Amino acid sequence: MHCDPRFSRVQEVFERHFADGEELGAAFAVYLDGELVVDLWGGVADRHTGRAWREDTSAYAYSCTKAITATVLLRLVERGLVDVDAPVAEVWPEFAAQGKEAITVGQLLTHEAGLPALEEPVPVSEFEDHPAIADRLARQRPLWEPGTAHGYHALTYGFLVGEVVRRVTGKSVGELVAAEIAGPLGLDMCLGASDAVIARAARLSSGERRSASPAGAVPGPRPAKAGGGTDGGTDGGTDGGTPGGAGAALSGLTEARGDVFTRMARAARDPESLMNRALGNPRMQALDGGANNPVILRAGWPAAGLVTTAKGLAGFYRSLIAGDVLRPETLRDAVRPRVEGPDRVLYVDSSFGLGYMRPSMTFFVPSATAFGHTGFGGFLGLGDEERGLAVGYVMNKMADAVSGSLRAFRLTEAVYQAL
Repeated sequence: MHCDPRFSRVQEVFERHFADGEELGAAFAVYLDGELVVDLWGGVADRHTGRAWREDTSAYAYSCTKAITATVLLRLVERGLVDVDAPVAEVWPEFAAQGKEAITVGQLLTHEAGLPALEEPVPVSEFEDHPAIADRLARQRPLWEPGTAHGYHALTYGFLVGEVVRRVTGKSVGELVAAEIAGPLGLDMCLGASDAVIARAARLSSGERRSASPAGAVPGPRPAKAGGGTDGGTDGGTDGGTPGGAGAALSGLTEARGDVFTRMARAARDPESLMNRALGNPRMQALDGGANNPVILRAGWPAAGLVTTAKGLAGFYRSLIAGDVLRPETLRDAVRPRVEGPDRVLYVDSSFGLGYMRPSMTFFVPSATAFGHTGFGGFLGLGDEERGLAVGYVMNKMADAVSGSLRAFRLTEAVYQAL
């Protein structure tokens, strides 16, 4: 492990999380101006076997994936192969069905397409068949007029953007990540884990409910086992570490917490709500162990399939802000907020550029200049070009706050305080 003395407070916070019982196993990495200044790991990677968390322990980082997928598509934009302002149907003709002919590629990236949930249950046999799932979405009608509102496309985001990538290149997002990003840059990350990666990956475990969250963090669900979905801005976990639908754990919220929380609580209790439908199909819980099942780890879902170490995730953002993955002007345009305000799926305010989260109640970070993406349970990938910062945080004890784990916030807050 390594921690630059300037960031000793970060190590103190990291160790306190273990001492307070908030962590089982975790890793946190920080690059400053390209230099690795924090590289911490510790704890247990698998609570069933007692296997220790090591330097190369990776974790299934849920929706941290979305920023990687957006980056793959933006690289195609730079090559002139994709136009974010053009209709999706230009490269995917079948998508024009049911009044979707005018939906643009950019609207997929900004969660404005009105396709946040799959209408039909996805069978386990299709979990690794991305084109088949994308075909289901092509046959659907939008739930709202595209471009008039945004709502978190928790899982469908990846199948939509991923199909555009496949139609243009003939390759999956995971194949392009391996060939053009992770491989050349030496990053320990993948979408579609090999048996060797699966063997050393951490096993996700359920967290513990807390009765309240500090100001600014939205108290949230401990998902029910019925769902099996994922959410980049929502923390939670069930036995086996697999998030379900939003569940009934928001039942303690009252009218006194405000109308938005009341509506969120009602949606969380309703298995047919848009929130639960978006988070729970494809249904991970159909598999033994949920997100820990090799089928999920191999599937490489482009919205929630990233298996990475903290250093690998931070290294991605280091390379991104250094101009090694996208041109600086492309990145600056991509992180510019395109949509912000009430989210039709999550209810709280969210903010997105072209696939990247910006500071909001669903990307709870201590800097207005940061961008990146959270992952269900508390994972965080963050870049800050203005500060020269890149951060990666992975763990295996799932948290339960809608706006993102306070562990990640405390760690990144300590990083910013050290600057």
